Amino acid sequence: MFNSLLIALVSTLLVVPLAAMAAFVFARFAFRGREVLYAVFTLGLLFPVAVAILPIFIMVRNLGLLDHPLGVALPQAAFGLPLTIVILRPFFRSIPVELEDAARIDGCSTFGFFWRILLPLAKPALATVSVLAIVTTWNAFFLPLVILNGAEQWTLPLGAMNFSTEYSSDRARVLAYTVVSIIPAIVFYAFAERQIVSGLTSGSVKG
Repeated sequence: MFNSLLIALVSTLLVVPLAAMAAFVFARFAFRGREVLYAVFTLGLLFPVAVAILPIFIMVRNLGLLDHPLGVALPQAAFGLPLTIVILRPFFRSIPVELEDAARIDGCSTFGFFWRILLPLAKPALATVSVLAIVTTWNAFFLPLVILNGAEQWTLPLGAMNFSTEYSSDRARVLAYTVVSIIPAIVFYAFAERQIVSGLTSGSVKG
């Protein structure tokens, strides 16, 4: 459970800030090739981890991150960027330009507007993508299976697989292990449910 929690937190703390900054640029700045670059990011949605598992393994091995939580967290963050950017960009674009102009009149810089105004307004959307990133990483199986070989580095999905194999005849014990492994994700979702629904259904500023 500690390994799963560590990998999920590291991956989320990487993907959400990076995706927020990228989505801010794509949403609020007009520059040549913006839509092409955005399309390149969205193409990442078409490539599951399994397609790139061999180059990922070689890269992680060359970095010396085999059997290390970062060996899973970094690729998970990279694969989480496209979806997070796709969700955040429309939310950032819906914030009125007049609000940004008023902030600039008051002496707010571009980064100041992003940090002090836009991010607080985007809390529901940020909560949504954070939950998606955590749950996706928490349930990841194939990448940890390839990167983490030692039993002490296993995540919960790997532990559940090996546990169910070892105690295949004891269904009650296997079911208990499975339930325990999903409880943290359910608890986190229960606390963040309101923010998730708000982020998916509401706009940023009304009136």
